[in-house]
Amino acid sequence: MFGDLGKMMKQAQELQGRMAAAQDEIARLEITGASGAGLVTVALSGKGDLRGIKIDPSLLKEDEAEILEDLILAAHADARVKLETAVAERMQAVTGGLNLPAGLKLPF
Repeated sequence: MFGDLGKMMKQAQELQGRMAAAQDEIARLEITGASGAGLVTVALSGKGDLRGIKIDPSLLKEDEAEILEDLILAAHADARVKLETAVAERMQAVTGGLNLPAGLKLPF
């Protein structure tokens, strides 16, 4: 019985180490989303912070501000989806066959 407990504790420590490494890797990510066929791009950090926006000069016309605003929102949404996918893939690699409860949010 104690052997199993010791084995479980060791596995938990290994998982904790892999989770910490994955969190570091995720924090270093930079994901880019685009809209308008690449006319607007946004870059997000692994934690979802906005790192940059690039706007094609052809969109910088006075009467097209609303279009530009919509494209920025769409590019941000695209980057968020890509970020969530990248985080989920990395966490799946870390947790492997571990059956975590559905909807469990990991702290990062």
